[in-house]
Amino acid sequence: MKLLDWYIIRKFIGTYFYAIILIVGIAVIFDFAEKIDDFLEKDAPMYDIIFKYYLNFIPYFANLFSSLFVFIAVIFFTSKMAYNTEIIAILSSGVSFKRMLYPYFISATIIAIFSFLLNSFIIPPANAVRLDFENKYIKRPYVNADRNIHRQVRPGMFVYMRTFNTYNNTAYNLSIEKFDGNKLVSKLIADNAQWDSTKEKWTINRYYIRNYTDQGEEIIKGDKIDSTIYLTPSDFNQRLRIIETMNLFQLNDFIEAQKLQGADTIEYLLIEKHGRFAYPFSVFILTLIGVSLSSRKVRGGIGLHIGLGLALSFSYILFMRFSTMFAVGGHLPAAISVWVPNFLFAIIAIGLYRVAPK
Repeated sequence: MKLLDWYIIRKFIGTYFYAIILIVGIAVIFDFAEKIDDFLEKDAPMYDIIFKYYLNFIPYFANLFSSLFVFIAVIFFTSKMAYNTEIIAILSSGVSFKRMLYPYFISATIIAIFSFLLNSFIIPPANAVRLDFENKYIKRPYVNADRNIHRQVRPGMFVYMRTFNTYNNTAYNLSIEKFDGNKLVSKLIADNAQWDSTKEKWTINRYYIRNYTDQGEEIIKGDKIDSTIYLTPSDFNQRLRIIETMNLFQLNDFIEAQKLQGADTIEYLLIEKHGRFAYPFSVFILTLIGVSLSSRKVRGGIGLHIGLGLALSFSYILFMRFSTMFAVGGHLPAAISVWVPNFLFAIIAIGLYRVAPK
């Protein structure tokens, strides 16, 4: 690596972290101003506010908009280099525009790997602490409003309940069916089932069991019975954002469990999974767009470059959020909906690269 490479890498990484410190600092101030009433109303300790909430909020927010910070950093210091005719001097010395991109992409690779590791393994435990604080001091208690809940808890075992009350951990109008292949072998019907936290079992009240055997039907009735139905109240009283607290391996296991249960939130989970790969990859695309846009010296200084850069970066983030709606509300697979913005803006990046000054 040449001195020029180290110069650009140092500029890139330094400006990137400077942008993070500046914007995250502003975000923390606005967030605190918005939530101060909640903190005072619920007597949140200052220690918890600082160390359990904001200390975990900062890496979450910084990684969430990591691509934006990369774009701002590239636009800012490359525009400044172009304004000071450093780009012209580099190209005039015999260094090709393609060669000049090497240190940019080395820096982008470092940031992308760092972002992936953060998002997949380091930030999820921090999110668990942050979300626990939010549930305690900011958000209202979660209420499960689902009706007609169907779950496959084991192969051949299906659980149905009309509603589940998160206040007393009670399932109403419970039905459990067991199949051997396509053959129904047992069915339980009960008025309700209440979770017993001491026994870690369900107390099923006023139940009616019908077993189907080769000799005929066997009917069992009773007022109360303890049973394990491979579900716990935590399966019903957690917000969907719980997936933010899972590392990549835990998320994969959770997706498989939800698929077995026939949950209707699979697309959200798959979007989260594929997003952990797609979002770090966007660093390369936005880096190429940023260099191609800001490497030309224009009148008016770096203001035009920064304006164009911000417009493109926000349109990219908006389109990325918008495209995931097709996976949730439409029939587009989650993997495609998450990667479509990358493919589209990669085409834009290549087009800008071809017209950039060489």
